[in-house]
Amino acid sequence: MKCIARAQSNDLDRRRFISTAAMFAAAAELGIPTTAAAQPASPRTDTSFRQLKQIDAGPLNIGYVEAGPAGGIPVVLLHGWPYDIHSYAEVVPLLEAQGFRVIVPYLRGYGSTRFRASEIPRNGQQAALASDVLALMDALKIQSAVIAGYDWGARTANIVAALRPDRCKAMVSVSGYLIGSQAANRKPLPPQAELSWWYQYYFATERGRAGYQANTRDFARLIWQTASPDWKFTDATFERSAEAFNNPDHVAIVIHNYRWRLGLADGEAQYDEMEKFLAAAPAISVPTITLEGDANGAPHPDPMDYARKFAGKYEHRTIRGGIGHNLPQEAPHAFAQALIDVNRM
Repeated sequence: MKCIARAQSNDLDRRRFISTAAMFAAAAELGIPTTAAAQPASPRTDTSFRQLKQIDAGPLNIGYVEAGPAGGIPVVLLHGWPYDIHSYAEVVPLLEAQGFRVIVPYLRGYGSTRFRASEIPRNGQQAALASDVLALMDALKIQSAVIAGYDWGARTANIVAALRPDRCKAMVSVSGYLIGSQAANRKPLPPQAELSWWYQYYFATERGRAGYQANTRDFARLIWQTASPDWKFTDATFERSAEAFNNPDHVAIVIHNYRWRLGLADGEAQYDEMEKFLAAAPAISVPTITLEGDANGAPHPDPMDYARKFAGKYEHRTIRGGIGHNLPQEAPHAFAQALIDVNRM
């Protein structure tokens, strides 16, 4: 096991120099010209996905992007909140060039993903999102895949790997082990840690729900800025992803997700056994690489605190150069390299 400690440098120019050098190294491994690797990810606005596909999977009709050969090793990439599939816009072609079959779905409440019936609860609990991934894999006839994500996507990947290791060939998880439980979330945190979760408590109120509904884009932009303080994304980059929040169920899913975590909203009975299993914080046995940006401004655990939760082949990497919470979009070459490497573990 390797564990690389987080860098403690305040010299942004030096971090950017290191980041550029790392991109050159990653580019060499990926077979990408170094002139392309030296281009920063954040200013690019011309990277677009091909036409979206839609498929019925469990309670949803899921919108997703698919790239790469049909016979390639499947990779499922899961986005977080408040982001969307475009977090992977520059990761996908890198993996496609390596022969992977890449699937990038909109989570429930985002983009073109829709509930198949009006009476289905707009449930954002963690087990429901993981079940969506398994249903999508069933619909696409994918028995096992490399699963990767950050934020909500990392938690969802963790749960799939813990519940169904037979369906998860390997995993890349930003910020490590994120499986939670309502019981654990009832335990108070130190004041500084509680402050970092301000929006969770805001969403617990009716004022917060109404505020998020009225100001979704502004709210998301604030989270982008605070979670990735060194990421200089453009208006076009933000607006491209913000379109995904126009989903009619977006606000309901987001609010339920955070209220469920605090035990302020019920889940669905069909997920009770899953949640009971997850509440015990099960170890993950599949090969795993965890990633962390050295400038992640969102709440996240220390890598040393979760290393023991990975019982199989495991490695941690800290990605340097002012990289924040949306790691695949801010450091696409490093993220793609982790996927290539974990597939070989």
